Amino acid sequence: MSATARPQVSALSSSRIRDIANAGMGRTDIAAFWFGEGDEVTPQFIREAAQNALADGETFYVHNLGLPQLREAVAAYESRLQAISTSPEQIAITGSGVSALMIANQLIVSPGDKVVVITPIWPNIAEAPRLLGAEIVRFPLSVADGKWSLDLDRLLDALTPDTRMVIVNAPNNPTGFTIDQDTQKIILDHCRKQGIWVLSDEVYERLIFDGSNAAPSMLRHAEPDDRIIRVNSFSKSWRMTGWRLGWLTLPRAMMADVPKVIEYNTSCAPSFIQKGGLAALTDPRGEETIAALKSGLTASRSTLLDGLARMGRIEIPDADGAMYAFFRIDGAPDDMATATTLVTDYGLGLAPGSAFGPEGEGWLRWCFAAKPEKIAVGLERLERFLNR
Repeated sequence: MSATARPQVSALSSSRIRDIANAGMGRTDIAAFWFGEGDEVTPQFIREAAQNALADGETFYVHNLGLPQLREAVAAYESRLQAISTSPEQIAITGSGVSALMIANQLIVSPGDKVVVITPIWPNIAEAPRLLGAEIVRFPLSVADGKWSLDLDRLLDALTPDTRMVIVNAPNNPTGFTIDQDTQKIILDHCRKQGIWVLSDEVYERLIFDGSNAAPSMLRHAEPDDRIIRVNSFSKSWRMTGWRLGWLTLPRAMMADVPKVIEYNTSCAPSFIQKGGLAALTDPRGEETIAALKSGLTASRSTLLDGLARMGRIEIPDADGAMYAFFRIDGAPDDMATATTLVTDYGLGLAPGSAFGPEGEGWLRWCFAAKPEKIAVGLERLERFLNR
């Protein structure tokens, strides 16, 4: 017998984003836009809160569900931001948003379950239930009238009583697609009638460019006993990608079981890391940080979209959220080959669209969480590629 991993693990795809990034790692001339994070460090007041906690000796285990004061702060933040009523007893602090995704799947999904995923999507989201032995049904967005669109009637037809869970990521990575409240309500009403769980990944809720303070949460339409779990993270809104801190909002009826699953994953998120998250939510500079982030993203987004539009051969559907431009180049259908050429020959690092599933083949993702000056450098390199 060969010493191999179980089939579900062997079937997992390696990260195509990492494949492209590895081709440019170590070079100092790369204008890199492949990862979903900005180029500025976490704000000083957040770092100081964690440093102070560490200096005070907060190096011990804490409750599986997180520090009580952080759970209270998260509940208050959600309630205020989304005009809902979230209780601290519904909150579980996790060691990253991706850990929250996996824990949510472990709570719900069994081998053989049917899970519908709206795609294209960050691969970790779709692969988590697959790792648990679920059957994944991909439901692709389409481009209609120059913007990303969801065929709601077809989605509802796909959400049959034998569906265990549907996964919605909005604002979406990689497309930036957002879902309006009417559509959210229709999806949730349908799933309620069919007994289908809804896993709503809302980590980009603050990165919205339609003038709103936040994208609407699915929880705005939820009843107390609804089968809905919301995933969120400190990574994007507060520039805390490396901190690995997230949270789940869950039905009260589940909460007795949640600590067990967290225990067998990470036991708990580190106390001093949680203190950084607490500062992000409770210090007035937290909202100032988000406002500054959105202002910078808006400027960089405009620079990028205007530059892409001027080049001619590029299709870039309209989208209101997240921190990415998802586009394709006429005459360049092989996204891996294009991304490889761009990084090796032109010093431009973009993520290949096929990293987000077969629906992304032929597309490229550009993270615009960078200064406009760096975006301009990238645009010049892309234009040289197009004019070769």
